[in-house]
Amino acid sequence: MHPVVVKARDQLPLMSYLTLPAGVETKQAQGVDAPVPQQPVPMVLLVHGGPWGRDAFGYNSMHQWLANRGYAVLSVNFRGSTGFGKKHVNAGNLEWGKKMQDDLTDAVNWAVENGIAQKDKVAIMGGSYGGYATLAGLTMTPDVYAAGVDIVGPSNIMTLLSTIPPYWEPAKKMFYTRVGDPNTEEGKALLTEASPLTHVDNIKAPLLIGQGANDPRVKQAESDQIVQAMKAKNIPVTYVLYPDEGHGFARPPNRMSFFGVSEAFLAEHLGGRYQPLSEDDFENSSIQVPEGAGNVPGLEPALPKAGSN
Repeated sequence: MHPVVVKARDQLPLMSYLTLPAGVETKQAQGVDAPVPQQPVPMVLLVHGGPWGRDAFGYNSMHQWLANRGYAVLSVNFRGSTGFGKKHVNAGNLEWGKKMQDDLTDAVNWAVENGIAQKDKVAIMGGSYGGYATLAGLTMTPDVYAAGVDIVGPSNIMTLLSTIPPYWEPAKKMFYTRVGDPNTEEGKALLTEASPLTHVDNIKAPLLIGQGANDPRVKQAESDQIVQAMKAKNIPVTYVLYPDEGHGFARPPNRMSFFGVSEAFLAEHLGGRYQPLSEDDFENSSIQVPEGAGNVPGLEPALPKAGSN
């Protein structure tokens, strides 16, 4: 992993972390404080959750896994991320789907311009807010990404804020200040425009969605509604559901099964390596695939017989 600073279009410095594929030959590029590949490679933009959290330097199992599969991996502390001062956090206020998303687009463009990423082989992936960013990337900048992996990401910010769990009640004011106030007409318009569900018609790239049925923060309805909207528009989508999971996948067999599906999905669209799926990969997993199992190589025949329709 190499620390790099990416400048956003308004010159805001974005502390980012780049990992290159295992075994790739590298060179030094002017203006880049990290080695870059001799030739551009497929890349995964891995977006952190929160969004009031951050990526940090050090061992990252997701970076290592994806780099092993043949991808460059880039994580960006977009505006709104914590750990870089109040100004950086506050720069993300009311910027979901706007400047916060622009920061991610700018990071992809930086990687392409510096010979790191293949322009037509960039995927976006993340959980929670990172899942939202994935959906926003595919709906608001549909020409930037070749594929997306959304893990428990909200698709409609209005419904997200209307289902805030009771233990988050004291944080409502923060959400209204930083994301938007659904109790005002101006806020409703802002939140609707920033919701990927509003722009579902724009999706061009293949999408994989992972969801826990018991998620108290991002309800299953957030994934259900965008899957239903895509089906209504005849836009392909693969939907993986775990009836015994919440906000993320805690049980190891479920985690392993989802990332097995993810690497097969990414290989289909980015061209990296993957371990072919088999029934053994789903042993003791509660995986269900309500939609699009046939879109992922080897998924349908490997699934438990009751897990797909």
